[in-house]
Amino acid sequence: MSFTVIIPARLASTRLPNKPLADIAGLPMIVRVAQRAALSGASQIVVATDAPEVAAACAAHGVRALMTRADHPSGSDRLAEAVEQLGLADDAVVVNVQGDEPLIAPAMIDACAVTLSAQPDCVMSTVAHALTDAAEFANPNVVKLVTDKAGRALYFSRARIAWWRDGAGQPNQALRHVGLYAYRAGFLRRFPTLAVSPLEQIESLEQLRVLWHGERIAVHVSSERPGPGVDTPEDLERVRRLIQG
Repeated sequence: MSFTVIIPARLASTRLPNKPLADIAGLPMIVRVAQRAALSGASQIVVATDAPEVAAACAAHGVRALMTRADHPSGSDRLAEAVEQLGLADDAVVVNVQGDEPLIAPAMIDACAVTLSAQPDCVMSTVAHALTDAAEFANPNVVKLVTDKAGRALYFSRARIAWWRDGAGQPNQALRHVGLYAYRAGFLRRFPTLAVSPLEQIESLEQLRVLWHGERIAVHVSSERPGPGVDTPEDLERVRRLIQG
């Protein structure tokens, strides 16, 4: 199948300034991410940024970049502008790869795209894996999700769901969410017009807007965990060690 990978990237980051340009073994992180995405089955890889410095770094390494507005409230809004610039058809599949995932598995990108393509009643797909660690289950920074019997998302939460009444708060049927998404381009065009949902504001999880408006999200359950992302200077050093060594 044919799909497009779009990598949103902005320089503003409270925990790691200029994160997309952070050097990892001689290459900017955003270039590392694009190179990993290029190992997937995507027909094209595009970085969507609001920073000329990021666009210049991409151009220097043969990565296509689009300049987008600086005032987008979310990555999905930035993707929607990129979809318009690219002129993608409404039924085209777009995979959003985060710009701080230099170890993203290409097979996981492919699986996310295939999952959406196989479920025409869904406007989005995402990825999750089994959650068995009680400490991760209790951690509000670990987003949990539960699905229906058809593998579509019922809810995402920072809280411990589903709560196992007789299991002393141990994981039970919960999956750990991976921040990788595929969208139909037509839905991305519509997304910025959807009202922000109360649940989205409470949990600070943008995907809850989609469920709140009655749309469906398909979930690919991976047998593998993703490589570590980069949110902090400590994360960056860990990824550097992994790539160099």
